[in-house]
Amino acid sequence: MTLTEKSHCIKQIAAEHGFLLSGIAKLRPLEEERSHLEEWLQEGHHGEMQYMANHFEMRLDPSLLVPGSQSIISLSYNYFSHDLKNKHVPKVGMYASGSDYHKVLKKKLKTLWKTILEELKEPAKGRFFVDSAPVMERQWAQQAGLGWTGKNSLLIHPKHGSYFFLAEIISDLELEYDEPIKDYCGTCTKCIDACPTDAIASNGYVLIANKCISYLTIESKSDIPSEHKSQMNGWVFGCDICQQVCPWNRFSTPHTESEFYPKTDFSTWTFDQWESMTEQDFETTFGKTPLKRAGFEKIKKTLKSLKPG
Repeated sequence: MTLTEKSHCIKQIAAEHGFLLSGIAKLRPLEEERSHLEEWLQEGHHGEMQYMANHFEMRLDPSLLVPGSQSIISLSYNYFSHDLKNKHVPKVGMYASGSDYHKVLKKKLKTLWKTILEELKEPAKGRFFVDSAPVMERQWAQQAGLGWTGKNSLLIHPKHGSYFFLAEIISDLELEYDEPIKDYCGTCTKCIDACPTDAIASNGYVLIANKCISYLTIESKSDIPSEHKSQMNGWVFGCDICQQVCPWNRFSTPHTESEFYPKTDFSTWTFDQWESMTEQDFETTFGKTPLKRAGFEKIKKTLKSLKPG
């Protein structure tokens, strides 16, 4: 196969395995990101996420993570299901409604890579990741043409919006490489204006993560800061506000992945129902979902901060 044929084959297989988009970038050190990452860390925008400061050089150069690699195959997987914008109950980020995406997509990537090797009929080495290694997945997805980095710091595609997970296969395959697409945010500031905690820099493109509702309800081990308690808008885990207001998400279409459907319909639970939840109830309902990351005690503390009155 030619490089073009191999690349086309990989993308076709990815689509057959349910991935929304796929693109390929030439592996290289992301030196243009060095100063941005350094400044972001120096400003303390990562808050308690100390792991973001680890493996600094590896984040910039994936060849240190996967020696001998030449290409990064970036992939996206749709998780759009429903919009909770008008719900006056405790809310959970859309991505967290079903089974933990790390496990679901890791299985899919394993099968995908096996199929790719069978179809290409040539020896190749590769490793695949789903938000599980020091890989700057958004930047690589942008390099592979899967979208542009929006002012809310999320990857946005002009035909599919931003409600998708990112994953990547880093391999020693030599392939044909895609080009980045242009930024279509223009003069829009809807995400900046809508963020209740001002977690997006005034000019966009920088996330002040330690002010983000998702960070406050998931990553932070501390109580919700008093200055943010009235700004949480009912979010008990995660937040979708900057995506809900993004004009490009009018093109989002519901996913068909059974693993991402909630096993229990908790979208209408009242504060009282959430508060009456026992630890066993939590394990039964959320034990295999992303909410497990925050844990029962964190969820309870967040609920206490959110309850009206």
